[in-house]
Amino acid sequence: MRSAAPGRGLKGRIGVPGDKSVSHRALMFGALAVGTTEITGLLEGEDVLRTAAAMRALGAEVERLGEGHWRVAGRGVGGLVEPADVLDMGNSGTAARLICGLLAGHPLFAVLTGDASLRRRPMRRVTEPLLATGARFTGRAGGRLPLAVEGAAEPMPLDYEVPVPSAQVKSALLLAGLCARGTTRVTEREATRDHTENMLRHFGATVRVAAEGNRRVIELEGQPELRAAPVAVPADPSSAAFPLVAALLVPGSEVTVAGVGLNPLRTGLFDTLREMGGGLSVTNARVEGGEPVGDLTASFSALRGVDVPASRAPSMIDEYPVLAVAAAFARGTSRFRGLAELRVKESDRLAATVALLAANGVRAEVEGDDLIIARDGAPAPGGGTVETHMDHRIAMSALVMGLASTRPVAVDDTGFIDTSFPGFTGLMNGLAGGPAIAAPPSGLRE
Repeated sequence: MRSAAPGRGLKGRIGVPGDKSVSHRALMFGALAVGTTEITGLLEGEDVLRTAAAMRALGAEVERLGEGHWRVAGRGVGGLVEPADVLDMGNSGTAARLICGLLAGHPLFAVLTGDASLRRRPMRRVTEPLLATGARFTGRAGGRLPLAVEGAAEPMPLDYEVPVPSAQVKSALLLAGLCARGTTRVTEREATRDHTENMLRHFGATVRVAAEGNRRVIELEGQPELRAAPVAVPADPSSAAFPLVAALLVPGSEVTVAGVGLNPLRTGLFDTLREMGGGLSVTNARVEGGEPVGDLTASFSALRGVDVPASRAPSMIDEYPVLAVAAAFARGTSRFRGLAELRVKESDRLAATVALLAANGVRAEVEGDDLIIARDGAPAPGGGTVETHMDHRIAMSALVMGLASTRPVAVDDTGFIDTSFPGFTGLMNGLAGGPAIAAPPSGLRE
């Protein structure tokens, strides 16, 4: 257990771990490419290390050269081999779902499992469309892990419209399409993060993206020869969200996070914080490895409530818990629309976010798939203990609240933070100039 207590302003220039989405994909595409791919800035959290281990088990040579510096010698599209043991994805839903697509296109047998949290998460939204490739999946009720996968000997290309916004589903289908002869076509009703499309091009695949009415259509030419290419992983905007929101909420703060990924399909949180009156600026904007990046600076600001449309949700789906914390300090009513996807994350994040706020004196309501928070601009009361449900983002969001609330905020478990943000506690304490996050004081109410 850890708690965060109110204290002095946060100051400093920091780096945060590499983008988790890009890190997973860099390892996977490196394993599918011909030649040796060098990756710098790789996130070395537990989720990504599970992907590295899986690629090694599937026959790629995966070597750590130094901090964030990795080398992957790939086997080419269609060249992965049957693993000798179960592939344990830990807590990583991204790895599990994308690897389902990768395995579907290879004539091999594999079994995927994960920790208790991941074994509760649904996989059918990925496995059902992948059946059309010729692959077979056998799992627990609801398609949950452990999941046995029999890949297709001659995978068929897919033509599929994703019913809900999900970059994981889209990416799994495209990974399967790499091994299929012909054109795989994936249609999105709302655009989701496009790291997979960007990385496919970076490794030499032919990818076409076009608008058809209000839909986004991605076409991939199957069976390309992917060529090894260096990947510089930008800092993760989802990780940067925590110190940046903390700086907006704690009086006297100014924090710069260097080299943050600014892919426009990932920056919904930053757009929303600016709409709320947050002092958030970008300097040193540039392009690295096909992805836009820049240095982001946040300073203490008086925030106001905002109405966020459902169309923005795909660009910030992982950031709603910490945005809800920001709304707990804002003046006026905030309404975040279209959050159905939060119900199938590491936890039911919608329910967990409401519980986080309620434990610390902030009332929130759910209407359908909308989250509503009405506040008066005063600091959140704090003083509660938050049940994280093994969800790293709930844990970090609660600790951010504790840095700015009237009383400390405790969380029941911080162990899962390392899945995405190793070193989070030390980094935040460095910005605070002392142990702002530590063992909790006595007397916190449950």
